[in-house]
Amino acid sequence: MQTSFEDYRTDGFYDELFDEHAAPRAGAELLIKQIRDLPRGEMERRQGLCDGALIRMGVTFRVYNDDESGVDRAFPFDLIPRIVDAREWATLEKGLKQRVRALNLFIHDVYHDQRIVAAGVVPRELIETAAGLRRPCYGLNPPHGIWCHVTGVDLVRDGTGQFYVLEDNLRVPSGVSYVLANRQLMKRTFPEVFSACRVRPVSDYPTHLLHTLTSLTEGLARPVDTPAVAVLTPGPYNSAYFEHSYLAQQTGAELVEGRDLVVADGRLLMRTTLGLRPVDVLYRRIDDDFLDPHEFRADSLLGVPGLMDVYRQGRIAIANAPGTGVADDKVIYAYVPKMIEYYLGEAPVIPNVPTHLCWDDRGLRHTLENLDKLVVKPAGESGGYGMLFGPTSSRSERAEFADRIRENPRNYVAQPVVDLSRAPVVVGEGYEGRHVDLRPFVLYGEEDIYVLPGGLTRVALRKGSMVVNSSQGGGSKDTWVAM
Repeated sequence: MQTSFEDYRTDGFYDELFDEHAAPRAGAELLIKQIRDLPRGEMERRQGLCDGALIRMGVTFRVYNDDESGVDRAFPFDLIPRIVDAREWATLEKGLKQRVRALNLFIHDVYHDQRIVAAGVVPRELIETAAGLRRPCYGLNPPHGIWCHVTGVDLVRDGTGQFYVLEDNLRVPSGVSYVLANRQLMKRTFPEVFSACRVRPVSDYPTHLLHTLTSLTEGLARPVDTPAVAVLTPGPYNSAYFEHSYLAQQTGAELVEGRDLVVADGRLLMRTTLGLRPVDVLYRRIDDDFLDPHEFRADSLLGVPGLMDVYRQGRIAIANAPGTGVADDKVIYAYVPKMIEYYLGEAPVIPNVPTHLCWDDRGLRHTLENLDKLVVKPAGESGGYGMLFGPTSSRSERAEFADRIRENPRNYVAQPVVDLSRAPVVVGEGYEGRHVDLRPFVLYGEEDIYVLPGGLTRVALRKGSMVVNSSQGGGSKDTWVAM
């Protein structure tokens, strides 16, 4: 542990605040100077104040133990922000917009003509075996032809400073509430340097989200003057319930569970103390399987019977549209660069991490021969679950995983270990480097695509760990993008 930035070491990794000579990167000078000028122990004190503030604010997430009982925990937050250069952010923003456009076109194509299959770009077998494919969604036409209204794209930076897309989150991406909460804390903690750095704001995200949602009503069968928006949550036992309630409060939307909703007379209605009231836009935070027991899982108690009929008739907008999970698949992910070229006629701005597909004989052989060097992931899992991190795995773990891969090769992809960039975190009275990734949030509405400046920087708080997921011991940082 270092007690001063004078002794901080990058250890050969790309560091978000310091270059290879341990000098502050462009845009980080003011922040580093202010931290250096603080009395000994002051950063630790301020970190403690932030931790307490998060608890008082109710910024929590739910972790499930082996006995499946949930425990609410404060979302870990590190006080030292990550800084992204304005020019670098402009490139990322361009690449994110490009990617979301192509993914949206792909989803629409999957549920309609499947031109990309006929052209031989994406194999039909992979689409038909995708865990997120929903056959009741064939032929659906969401308002304005938009399927993925809210997207979280996971980015990583390697040792050379190059950004890569690691994963697309197109169903119910979470984490943006922590971006907003983190920013509130940072503005209180470093007000002078925050102002001097001219950091782009994030506080208007709820306004952009509400505008995105209400714009969908212009494509409905029935004109709506004042759209009624509701956030559909599985309930307070869900790991992201804080975010559901927070976004409902910030946008002025109603927070509802499935039991609060009913379909009657061809409309979706919510129960209120004043009787039944119509819902025009449903921002759903539950997975497709639980939306409508008539169409998907018959045992679901979280959704609304008959919801999909109302949706097909154009009497309600749903964000994200049912069926987007077909592109939220780690095997389909490998084809996104080709989608960009096919649908947009452009080269990808942000590359994918090189990916070996185990369903392909060559990819399978390479994966099985190099399990000790690769990260192997199941196609449909998230949160860091079900994966093998080869370099730290045991021989028995690799043998067991090899059997799983051989049994169901379609379900696995393998990637080289990316030396994730690092950033300093507060550890007691000192600072140590920890690995980070970045999840920007993208809103796709009727008029344009909006990218929230910065997004959620997730940090692996365990020393040496590359796993940043909150469910696996990770936390977060504020992300500053200069104007």
